[in-house]
Amino acid sequence: MTYAASVAAMAEYRKEHGLRPSREDAEAAVRVLLEWSGDDPDREGLIETPARVVRAYEEFFEGYRVDPAELLARTFEETNDYDDLIVLRNMRLESHCEHHIVPIIGKVHVAYLPADRVVGISKLARVVEVYAKRLQIQETLTSQVADTIHEVLQPRGVAVVVEAAHMCMTTRGVRKPGVSMLTRKLLGEFQTDPELRRDFLSSIAVSNGGLG
Repeated sequence: MTYAASVAAMAEYRKEHGLRPSREDAEAAVRVLLEWSGDDPDREGLIETPARVVRAYEEFFEGYRVDPAELLARTFEETNDYDDLIVLRNMRLESHCEHHIVPIIGKVHVAYLPADRVVGISKLARVVEVYAKRLQIQETLTSQVADTIHEVLQPRGVAVVVEAAHMCMTTRGVRKPGVSMLTRKLLGEFQTDPELRRDFLSSIAVSNGGLG
């Protein structure tokens, strides 16, 4: 049996039994990639690289270990009847493209119209962070954030706008540096009320910095 076939067989076995690869498995996989790239994983500068990469992946993809809906479970009803826009602007986004596992760097704007209750703003940022810390495409990330806020808080409306640069097209492939991608998801009154939509979009256009 070839090495690739044995790896595939082990992957199938783990899938059937609900198992995850061990840390040692992950480090061995990184070592194989280093060898495949043409370098020597036993040279001084690379000896600790497999362990470092695995630790980095634990940070990059920690979103798989958190339920974003649970982050929004605690809400507050004492708002003195506040019922206007709540907007978080320019939240930094750091994610990874699911096609090439290279960075997606940008910013996220989130808004909602409360219906009797609000949630701590740090929880909204955490929802963005949880979905960003997974392998992603920007379209999916945008919808996931908006849908989760809408389903859990049940506000009158939700709006999410994401603007990001994708290293998979700026540093490889077509190599188009300086290009950013814009996606948005509008729900509830943000869909049906043009004036509200204009208010939100104009609010995020103010002091809208770069992607650095």
